[in-house]
Amino acid sequence: MVFLIFQLGQDRYVIETSRVAEVLPCVKLKAIPQAAAGVAGVFNYHGAPVPVVDLSALALQRPARDSLTTRLLLVHYPTSDNRQRLLGLLAEQAIETVRLDKSAFQEPGVSSSGARYLGLVATDARGILQWVTLDKLLPAEVREHLWRQADETA
Repeated sequence: MVFLIFQLGQDRYVIETSRVAEVLPCVKLKAIPQAAAGVAGVFNYHGAPVPVVDLSALALQRPARDSLTTRLLLVHYPTSDNRQRLLGLLAEQAIETVRLDKSAFQEPGVSSSGARYLGLVATDARGILQWVTLDKLLPAEVREHLWRQADETA
């Protein structure tokens, strides 16, 4: 499998490239007042509003750094009604991919009830990579709130 690598702080994480529709440079976002924690806003993608979650804000309680290597990842994200919607993810250091066999990933030995999206880990020459399970990234009520808000701002 091919994975896109990004960073949260000093640690490296991966998502499957099969879930990534496009990798974009950062764009100006329309803020959504009083949105859920981690929600950075929405942007217009080919005429449709797409909600954006800041992975650093979600995981580290700080916004993603404004850097040349911070990217907007458009991913296919499942909704509770079994639809696939586009979701933007602000991710730092999202500039490389890695090919790893699924069997290279193992249980990390530590879990976090507050970060159910953190999955299995694998090791490469530079250290540990942790698989982010997109389906568990946001609670269902936040997912539905995102697209309702995005649709209302269109």
